[in-house]
Amino acid sequence: MTEPLDVAKLQRRLAEFAAARNWQPYHTPKNLVAALSVEASELVEIFQWLTPEESARVMDDPGTAHRVTDEVADVLAYLLQLCEVLGIDPLAALDAKIDRNERRFPAPGDGDA
Repeated sequence: MTEPLDVAKLQRRLAEFAAARNWQPYHTPKNLVAALSVEASELVEIFQWLTPEESARVMDDPGTAHRVTDEVADVLAYLLQLCEVLGIDPLAALDAKIDRNERRFPAPGDGDA
């Protein structure tokens, strides 16, 4: 049986993968952000000329679904590596951002008594 995945375990695996290949000198914040941007652009490329309806069905085609899944994994991998290098807890950062957005953009009816 496999262990459940969590962010810290994935970050350790990514760090071990990079260390085994002596890639750490290249994993600077600047390089990781650039790689993240490239991978996000590769994800955009898949959707670029699709209609909204086609984009909603993108996972119906196995070949396209595989490409989307791989690019999502690449984006997440570089984001997690960037967070590791900068000492950011990505889940805490997201939680705090959602809190700020809830205050900035209250749902209609919030606060109405």
